[in-house]
Formats: sequence, C-alpha cells, structure tokens
Amino acid sequence: MMNSKKITLSSAVLLAIFGLSGCGQDAAPTASAAKAVITPEKVTAVTYPTTKKIDVVDDYFGTKVTDSYRWLEDDMSAETAEWVKAQNKTTYGYLEQIPYRDKIKSRLAALLDYEKVGMPFIEGDYSYFYKNDGLQNQYVLYRQKGDEAAEVFLDPNAFSEDGTVSLSSIEFTEDGSHAVYLISEGGSDWRKARVIDTKTKEVIETELVDIKFSGLSWVGNEGFYYSSYDKPKGSELSAKTDQHKLYYHKLGTAQAEDTLVFGGTDAEKHRYVSGEVTKDGKYLLVSAAVSTSGNKLFIKDLTKDNAPLVAVVDNTDSDTYMVSSNGDDLLFVTNMDAPNKRVVKANANNPSPENWQDVIAETENVLSVSTGGKYLFAQYMKDATSLIQQYDLNGKKVRDIALPEVGTAGGFSGKESQTKLYYSFSNQKTPSTIFSLDLASGESSVHMKSKVKFNSDNFESKQVFYTSKDGTKVPMIITHKKGLKLDGSNPTILYGYGGFNVSLQPRFSSTRAAWLELGGVYAVANLRGGGEYGKKWHNAGTQMKKQNVFDDFIAAAEYLISEKVTSSDKLAVMGGSNGGLLVGAVMTQRPELFKVALPAVGVLDMLRYHTFTSGAGWAYDYGKSDDNAEMFKYLLGYSPVHNVKAGTHYPATMVTTGDHDDRVVPAHSFKFAAELQAKQTGTNPTLIRIETDAGHGAGTPISKTIDQYADIYGFTLFNMGVKGI
Repeated sequence: MMNSKKITLSSAVLLAIFGLSGCGQDAAPTASAAKAVITPEKVTAVTYPTTKKIDVVDDYFGTKVTDSYRWLEDDMSAETAEWVKAQNKTTYGYLEQIPYRDKIKSRLAALLDYEKVGMPFIEGDYSYFYKNDGLQNQYVLYRQKGDEAAEVFLDPNAFSEDGTVSLSSIEFTEDGSHAVYLISEGGSDWRKARVIDTKTKEVIETELVDIKFSGLSWVGNEGFYYSSYDKPKGSELSAKTDQHKLYYHKLGTAQAEDTLVFGGTDAEKHRYVSGEVTKDGKYLLVSAAVSTSGNKLFIKDLTKDNAPLVAVVDNTDSDTYMVSSNGDDLLFVTNMDAPNKRVVKANANNPSPENWQDVIAETENVLSVSTGGKYLFAQYMKDATSLIQQYDLNGKKVRDIALPEVGTAGGFSGKESQTKLYYSFSNQKTPSTIFSLDLASGESSVHMKSKVKFNSDNFESKQVFYTSKDGTKVPMIITHKKGLKLDGSNPTILYGYGGFNVSLQPRFSSTRAAWLELGGVYAVANLRGGGEYGKKWHNAGTQMKKQNVFDDFIAAAEYLISEKVTSSDKLAVMGGSNGGLLVGAVMTQRPELFKVALPAVGVLDMLRYHTFTSGAGWAYDYGKSDDNAEMFKYLLGYSPVHNVKAGTHYPATMVTTGDHDDRVVPAHSFKFAAELQAKQTGTNPTLIRIETDAGHGAGTPISKTIDQYADIYGFTLFNMGVKGI
C-alpha cells in the first residue's frame, strides 16, 4: 500500500457527498424559473427523447437474454453523443422548473465557501498542507519552513481553466528534495506523472503518460516505481484493462526505457499490481491481486543484482501489506487467519507466514494501522466509530488516545523523527477538527478548527440498530435538526454502500449539511458487504449472498417508516458506484417503498460489468455471468437493467453519471435510464443527469459539486411535494 498523500475535498466527500433559517439571499430568478409550471402538481409527464432499440441476444447457459440498448455502450459514437445531449436537455429542462433550485445552490455555495485546511505532513525541511480558500475548484498544496510564511508549492487550479484537471497524489523522496505527482484529466482514472525539483518547484522531466491505478514509491533520489496497463485498443474510457504492470522509471531517461519489473508474463498476469520500497531503499515489496480482495505479496532485495522476487504470500486468499520496516524486520498488516486484521513481524530473509510473529493480535474490532514517531497507531472500528490506541514497535500498548466524542478519527501518521503527529476528528453533525498529538504525553491539542458556517449545536445524531430480514442486527446513524417531530412527514435521504469491504464511518460533509439545514433527515446504514465488522461482514454481502445487502437496505427503510422518522412519500434512497447498484436493486425490488431514487455512477448491468475497463476485478464481490449457470441466474435476478418491468410505478429517479467515468462506465447508467423511460408507469420522472468532463467522483471541481447537489436536493424535495423552502 502506497504512502502517497491523497488530495480530497474533505474526509467525507467520496463516501457521503451524498432550514429554512440560514439560507442566503435568493439568486436572481431565471427566465425558466418564471414559467407557469413551477409546482409538483402542475408538472406534466416528461417527454423523453426517443431511444431506439437494436436487439442483441446473448446466450447464457442456454438462456437467451435480449439487450436492446447495447449500442449505448459505444462511447465513441456520434449517436451516443447525441443521445447524451438530448437526455441532458430534457433533464435540465425539468430541473429549471424547480422554483427553489437556485436558493439551494446559494446555500450550498455558502456552506462550502470557507477556508479548508488539511493535516500537515513533513517532507524534508518543510511542513506541507493542502488548503482551499473557499470556492477554489481544487485544493492548493502549500509548504512552510519553521515560522516562515507559507508559500504555494503546487496549485492544481492552474492546470486547467475550468478546474477539471486535478492533483490525485504526490510522493516525495525520503530527503524531500524531489517529488512526483499524478494528475487526472476530466475525472479519468488514467494519470500523467510529473517529476518536480522541490527547491525550484520546476518540472524536470518529460511527463510520463498512460498510468492507471498506481501508487508511487521512490528508490532514493534515483527513480521510482509506478503501475499501469497497456493502452487498450478502442476507447480508453471503456475498453477492458486486466493486465497490470509494475515499472521502474530512472530519472533522466525516457519513459520508453522504463524497466518492466512485474506483470509482463502470463504467469504474472494480475489486474492490480503495486510496488513499495522500504524507507531505507533495501527491499521492494510487490503486491499482486486479481480482484479487489486478496493479494499475493513478493519481496526483492534491491541491494543485490538480479535478485529474484521471493513469495511472502503466494495466494490471494487474504490481504497483506507492509506498514513499517527496520532493516530486515518488516511489519505487515494482514487478515490471514484474522478476519479483523492483526499486525505481524516478518524477517526479509525468511518472510513466509509460518515465521510471522504477532505484534498486535486480532481483536473483536476491525483494525487499521498507521505509523509515526517510532510508534504504531491501532485505529479500531467499533460499530463504525473510531477507537485509537498507541503502541511501540514491539507491540507494547502505550495508551488509549482520548477522542472528543463518538465519531471518526483519521491520520496519526508521519516520519520516524517526528515528536508530534496530526489527526482529524468529525462525525455526521460535527465539522472536522485537526488535532496535534504529543507522542510522549499522549495529550491532544486543537491545531485547527473548521470554519464552516454551520451550527452543529442545532442538530443531533444517533446510532440505532435495526433487524434485517434474516434477523441480522445492522447499525444506522440518523442525523437531523434537534426537536424534529417524528410524524412521518420528514424528507429523508437514506444512504448506503454495502460492498468491497468499505466502511461508512460518521463524517461531516458540507453538502450533507445543506440537506440537514433544509429540514431533511440523513440516515446512513452500515450494510453487510461493507467492512464495518471485518471480513465476515464483507463476505456476508458478496456473490450468492448479495441479496443480504439489499435486504439490509430495505429493512433500514422500513425501520425509518415504522419509527415515523419518515414515510414512503418522503423517503429517498441514494448511493454511488456499488451504492448505485444498491439503489437500482432496491428500487426495482420494492418500488413502492421509496418516493425518490438517486443512483449515482452505478454498476447497473450485472451481466456485462466485467467486460468494461477493470470491471472483472470486482468479481470477488459479484461473481460473473460467465462463471456458471447458477451465478448467471443469481445476477440476472437482481441486475437493475434487467429487472425494470413494464407497467410499474417506479420512484421519481435521477440517475447521475459522468461522461469520463472509466471505472464504472456511463453505459450502465445510460441503459438503466433507457429501460426506466421505456417502462415507467405514472407521472414520476425518470431522468439522467450526465456531467461532462467528469469521472467517478475524485477530483470533481467544487463548482460542479455545488451544481450537482443543488439539482439532487431540488429534484428530491420537488418530487416529495415540497412547494417552497
């Protein structure tokens, strides 16, 4: 696992970007907002663009399946482009009728317009930190030496005029003299790499291209390892990429001369490959995986010419990565024989699992680990919230780290020489605060408080446990204004993910704060398929057990209704990526349960997801339609695209995607929207909002985020019958 410094909008944006008082001044009314059609009752049925059908029939184990919208998978065709243009025209024509859309946009802008500063990290003689003055599209990387004034080190806002080129990661040499950073264009997962002399801030080499799903790891100041795929034939945004390769780039040489280290042979074919060098430059650790869960691990002695790659773990039945090194002694975090993870010590000369020694044993809570100042920090998750413990490198517990309240803490990492570290803390209603931690005393002090214009004292957040269909207890955090009357009338967004071992911990989001200020309830369910309770919880929501995830989400909705938090007429479901699949599945299984459905960048065609980009790597969670007849039938049974039924009253739906999403290709969303528009009964709109020059979410400019959530919240409230705010 790379130690790259990632740039994010906030600690919560990727997983949760998803009142009357406090709203800013109304924006000037637009011509369209002055039209007569401005109330839900007066909106007539939407006239959708014509989507032609060209039937393609596939045979799966003797069962024939018709795919009428296969042609929409061609993202390079003029026909698809025209369809996108026509759909957006229809969608925006509808959204422009919402009388309070601009008011929501103004409040979102106000909530996001504050100075946001990230945790400092030390590189060489400087302390670096990310900062956004308010509504800058991208965070700026600053640095500071001692008490000197901070200076701009790297400004991604200068990469493009519209803010759609972003900084995705940066990695410094151990002495801080050089750095290599990756940029993303239009939200694509494809990256370009630039090497910079940190003293002069000048780019010193020709840009490296065609990098994807890559960490960065330096060998001294001489060069670095990175990962990529061969550029696919056809569309680079949708064509399959499944053989990942690890390269070494030596400074001063052309990219064409880079050394292929791993992944070039059939025996070494894996979908996800990464390399990491120990801090002393002695060893290279190579991780190789065929799916998003489980990895092989190899080690190579860089001090010996032509040293072989030696297997540490020779199968993909578990996850193992390096967390620290000291000469020949390596510390790994692993879930091998420990579903909730443990820390083990291995010797580089004899690194196989039978020789591992426990440093931090497995507990009943899920473990993640960071290092800094010659200490290990065990970051435990208990019912989706944080517990932090400090250990020495031998596994002796030093202390518990006291947190301000129940919530989520992150950070606790730094150089071995540091005497203090930084961490952030937030929860659903509490904006993030950065603390400094004195490593000797264990005392925390406030380094920087959030400057967001949001009064958390006016809101409350509570965790409940509800019962799913099979009796499983599932946690959910519900947040809303204090004093909320539980009479079933409250507009509510139920958010979930439920996959890929991802945990939804409580974090603050300014976009969510806008919904809370509008009087909305925000509920986050910690479904099976996630990582909240370790590998067993994850596995309980994978492959032939995937229905458990949907049952958990449906049960969450039923709980909110039974407790009179909301009602079906006031309930929206939202999720992105695998969460988009979640929304698509539950709205087709239980359409009457929800008023609004908001599937974002979703995996919606479960029979073909593995044929696009790196989709086959998701098979650990989903299985594939070509595995066997049983798996095919199971996938067909819940695949949203294949379960839209004619004559059904579906919720008001706004599918959202980006035209540059090359992780979950927009064809999923295109085909789902086409099916809904063809088969929806009644007047609930089924729209698709396709963002241009945008991908799966990372690096999205703040301007686009504001527009997107004004549309999402406006659409949601409008279809719940809310006439004004």
